[in-house]
Amino acid sequence: MNKVILMGRLTKDPEVRYSQSAQPLAIARYTLAVNRRFKREGEPDADFINIVSFGKSGEFAEKYFKKGQQVCIVGRLQVRSYDDANGTRKWMTEVIAEEQHFAESKTSFEKRMAMEPQVHVPAPENNNTDGFVPIDESFDDDLPF
Repeated sequence: MNKVILMGRLTKDPEVRYSQSAQPLAIARYTLAVNRRFKREGEPDADFINIVSFGKSGEFAEKYFKKGQQVCIVGRLQVRSYDDANGTRKWMTEVIAEEQHFAESKTSFEKRMAMEPQVHVPAPENNNTDGFVPIDESFDDDLPF
């Protein structure tokens, strides 16, 4: 079984690109800062998890998800590799989102942003967003509200 459930804050607004096919497919990429429950000395407080959502889910993320917002993602873990310009093999681990949920109300998020306009969510160290990942799943048109 390959199932991942994450709750964290977006490090920036989702970036959406469209595939170059007869029927363009939205591909949204964003990163979640997920707090660690226990911290060891010298380790960061959060893990930065790359998320990818496709189709209607990708368009939803682009429209409704904002930097600093707390969201919950249910999906599957995917590990892939590619060769960079120098011919070095690079490995990427990302979560392919199957479900995306708000983990705080819009009012709560807006109030928190108004009180703390300088919310700083650190960026991940390596945020490579090149390339596309094929997917053969169908997506639901329903919105969660």
